[in-house]
Amino acid sequence: MTAIQVFSEIGKLTKVLLKRPGAEVENLTPATMAELLFDDIPYLKVIQQEHDCFAQLLREEGITVCYLEQLAAEAIEAGGVKIPFVVDLLDESKIYSPFLRQELFEYLMHFDTPELVAKVMAGVRSDEIQVSGRSLLDFSRDTDSPFYLKPMPSLYFTRDSLACIGNGLMINSMMYEARKRESLFVEYMIRYHPDFQLTPPIWLDRDFAAPIEGGDVLVLNKEVIAVGISQRTSAKAIEQLARNLLNQSSSFTKVLAIKLPNQRAMMHLDTVFTMVDRDKFTIHPAILTAEGLLDIYVMELVAGELQITPQRDLQQVLKKSLGLSELILIPTGGGDAIAAAREQWNDGSNTLAIAPGKVVTYDRNYVSNQLLRQAGITVLEIPSGELSRGRGGPRCMSQPFWRESI
Repeated sequence: MTAIQVFSEIGKLTKVLLKRPGAEVENLTPATMAELLFDDIPYLKVIQQEHDCFAQLLREEGITVCYLEQLAAEAIEAGGVKIPFVVDLLDESKIYSPFLRQELFEYLMHFDTPELVAKVMAGVRSDEIQVSGRSLLDFSRDTDSPFYLKPMPSLYFTRDSLACIGNGLMINSMMYEARKRESLFVEYMIRYHPDFQLTPPIWLDRDFAAPIEGGDVLVLNKEVIAVGISQRTSAKAIEQLARNLLNQSSSFTKVLAIKLPNQRAMMHLDTVFTMVDRDKFTIHPAILTAEGLLDIYVMELVAGELQITPQRDLQQVLKKSLGLSELILIPTGGGDAIAAAREQWNDGSNTLAIAPGKVVTYDRNYVSNQLLRQAGITVLEIPSGELSRGRGGPRCMSQPFWRESI
C-alpha cells in the first residue's frame, strides 16, 4: 500500500507533515539572521503556541498530524543507522578537522535518538564541547561563530525539503547552504521509517546538481503540476523533474513552469499563487504585467521527447490545462498597492487548502481573507504574530502525505 497520495492541491487533506519550532529558532542571533535566512528572531514560547494552534486546528478537521522530528528519530531507530546519520550530518556540515569531527561525533552519539535529532536541528554551540587537538582547519574556521554545528531554524517550513506528487515525491536539493541539510532528515525518513517500507517513487533526489524546493511545486490535478522558476528553484531542475515525472508516472502529462521575480518576498510560487478551489486561485498582482501576463513554459512529452511551449496568458493556460470554462483569480490585498505589499510580505497568498473551497490562512491578512470569503471560500484563521517572522505561511509549514481524490 502506498504511503503517499497527492493528486491535487485541494482534495480533502487527511495526513500531513509538520515540524514544531524548537530551540533552533531561539539560536538565531542578529549577527546570524541573514545567513540563516531570517529577517527577525521569533519568540520561541509564542511561536510554539501559534504552531500548536495550527496543528490543533488540523486535528479538529480530522487530519492526522505527523512531526518531522518524530518520524526522523523513529526512522533512525528502526534502521539502526544512528552512526551513518551522524557521519552524514558531519559531512554535510563540512566538519573536516579530525579533532573537531571526533569530538562532535562522540558528543552527538551520547544522546538517545530523539535527543540527537533535536540537538542537530538546534545546533551545537562551540562552548558545549572541548576540542582536544588543533589542526590548520581549526585555525581557518570562522572563530566568531558561536556554533560548531549551525542551527536549522527554517525546518518548520516542511513544504520545502520534499514535495509529494501523486504517489511519489522529491527529496530536494535546497538552494542555500543554511537549508541544504534539511532534506537529510527526509532521506532517512523515506529510507528507513516503517511507514515507507514500500519506497515511493522518487521523481528527483537531493543529489541532483541544481536547486529545487517544494514551495515552488503545486499539484493542480492528477495530470498537471505547476512549478515556479524562482529565487530558489532552477530551470534545470524543473526540466529534469518534468522528464522523470512525465516518463515514469502513469498519471501526469503536463508541467507548467512559471517564471517569478527574483525577490525574497516572492521566493516560491506558493508565496504568490495558490489553489483554493476547483476554479479559484489566490495571486499576488505584482507577478503579472499591466496586461495580466507573465512567462509560462508548458512542458509535455511528444514522441518521447520533452517539448517546451512558451505562453504568456496565465488564465488561458490554466483554463486549457484544467479543463475550465471560467477561472477566478483572487488578488492579495485586493490589489491595493499598500495592502497587497503588506499582506504579501506576511504570506497573504500562502493558503493551505484542506478541502475544496476550505483553506487555512494567517489571521493578520484580513483584507485577503475577506476577499476569499466573498469569493465563497471558507477561511480558517490561525494566529501569526511570530510564525510570520520566518516569511512563510500555512502552506509553507505543511507537507501533505495524503489527500482524498476529487
